Amino acid sequence: GRAGACGRAGPGADGPGGGAEPGLPDLADVAGQPVARRALEVAAAGGHHLFLTGPPGAGKTMLAERLPGILPPLTRQESLEVTAVHSVAGTLPPGGALAGAPPYCAPHHSATLQSLIGGGQGVPRPGAVSLAHRGVLFLDEAPEFGTRVLDALRQPLESGHVVVARAAGVVRLPARFLMVLAANPCPCGRYSAVGGAAGCECPPSAIRRYQARLSGPLMDRVDLRVAVEAVGRCDLLGRGGRGESSAVVAGRVAEARARAAARLAETPWSVNSEIPGHEMRTRWHPAPGALSQAERDLERGLLTARGLDRVLRVAWTVADLGGKDRPDALDVAVALELRTGIARGVPLGPVGV
Repeated sequence: GRAGACGRAGPGADGPGGGAEPGLPDLADVAGQPVARRALEVAAAGGHHLFLTGPPGAGKTMLAERLPGILPPLTRQESLEVTAVHSVAGTLPPGGALAGAPPYCAPHHSATLQSLIGGGQGVPRPGAVSLAHRGVLFLDEAPEFGTRVLDALRQPLESGHVVVARAAGVVRLPARFLMVLAANPCPCGRYSAVGGAAGCECPPSAIRRYQARLSGPLMDRVDLRVAVEAVGRCDLLGRGGRGESSAVVAGRVAEARARAAARLAETPWSVNSEIPGHEMRTRWHPAPGALSQAERDLERGLLTARGLDRVLRVAWTVADLGGKDRPDALDVAVALELRTGIARGVPLGPVGV
């Protein structure tokens, strides 16, 4: 059997477009974490992959579980694709209707290459990447996954499908998902970006080895990287007030996606994360001078050429969420901070707060 939990986020009330089940986890339950909440919203609006790092109990899993609730409902075509995959996998409930909400799949870190990518005896069966098609794939404790397993993600992340070859035949399975990686900052989990090594028992060499398990080529495909700090007492006890609900955030995400879809109407792409770098640079231009800070980072070696393309994609998503026609210097600064983790002096709280 597959390690971890994979399944549909829930059928819509009236098939596609009906929305997720009322019992889905609500983003309002997450205490504090304004930057992580902002990153979650940007990820949903632009289809950007997300990496969350922080100590145990900071809320990384809670955040990932609430991502499907702010994604738009599946279109009819997407619903048919998702339902077909789960039917082949045998995970459809008896008499289940077409899927209406994005699926959520969270395999355990002991998952094998076969259970993640697909395969098995006889006719290959869908793996976790296909069960998360049009939804969310959450890899908790990502550095604990096998190196071969993690590297196998690179192909579906680029192409949106996997090809599984067995003696019984070759099967091409859809695998276009939104990936969320979560990791502790060190093996013991007590290292902090703010407090440093206070309370951490791991030698520096062990921390470097642990963090190096996530390869550069894999992390280069992750647009958003956020440090999730431990929740403060005021936030935990609710003295700062509850955060926005999933319904409110989902409304902004839907509006941002509509803006992107209108801009990309005559293209093969529907969200900003899918646009090739060359097309992004030559067809859609940010405001004059908006990329000055990003260009300086490129010259200083803080960004690669691919990283600059990904910052530009995120900047367009931030602009879409803000209702702008194109990104300005502030939108690019937000994208840079979400990409590099280096403070840029910009507000990173939720858009509606």
